[in-house]
Amino acid sequence: MSAPESARSYLFVPGNRPERFDKACNSGADAVILDLEDAVAPDEKVQARAHIRQWLTDGGKAYVRLNAAHTSYFADDCRLLSVQGLQGIMLPEAQSVVAVRSLAAKMPAGLALILLIENAQGMYRAAELAQIEGVSRLAFGSVDYKLDCQIPDESGLIMARQTLVLASAVGRLSPPIESVTINLDDTAVLEQEAEQARQFGFGAKLCIHPRQVETVNRVFSPSEADIERAQRILAAVEQSENLNAARLDGQLLEKPIIEWARRILG
Repeated sequence: MSAPESARSYLFVPGNRPERFDKACNSGADAVILDLEDAVAPDEKVQARAHIRQWLTDGGKAYVRLNAAHTSYFADDCRLLSVQGLQGIMLPEAQSVVAVRSLAAKMPAGLALILLIENAQGMYRAAELAQIEGVSRLAFGSVDYKLDCQIPDESGLIMARQTLVLASAVGRLSPPIESVTINLDDTAVLEQEAEQARQFGFGAKLCIHPRQVETVNRVFSPSEADIERAQRILAAVEQSENLNAARLDGQLLEKPIIEWARRILG
């Protein structure tokens, strides 16, 4: 599993389907999220928590998506924070600065905290939420966000995506995580949505089926052309007398371009 700041793919698994936990971890996903929220009916929450606790205690490693902080399930979900094997948590409907600070204060050192922004209140406070100590990354819940803001089409989400990219930069977080693709059978749609998110400045994507992982990992990885270009840039810098500037193919390479190359190879 990758560190939260470098993961490209986050695969959801229903918390009430323990037979799928190991399969998800073997899917190639950079991170697995055991879901206690949308994927689990109210009368199955208790059993799902028990499944997750047992699997983590037995040596499993994964993230857990809790129920929202305002729900009656939240307090019981938080009892999983101290379970060995837990890599981090995702908080859905993240919108309250007070609630996020309170949750971050409860978390043991080393656990990642991903905030799922999926309503107008959360988007309005995204930059403030991103700067809370302990927050690791922001994620976008586009389906719920469209419903909350009465946006009929994906084309109306441009500002929301730009807001999350900007908020992540302000908070010095890794690029945000794109929402799920609900079309499970059309790889072309998945690739198009992932590539569009990458162009906006996102660095990862949520997945809801193992077959989505390979495409997502590829789209959010540097291309061979990017790697080759980065290698040539750094080689030109090494040959230059100025480590902050160089020339390559008739172009001036200044600090931002050199830093891009270092990030690509890093």
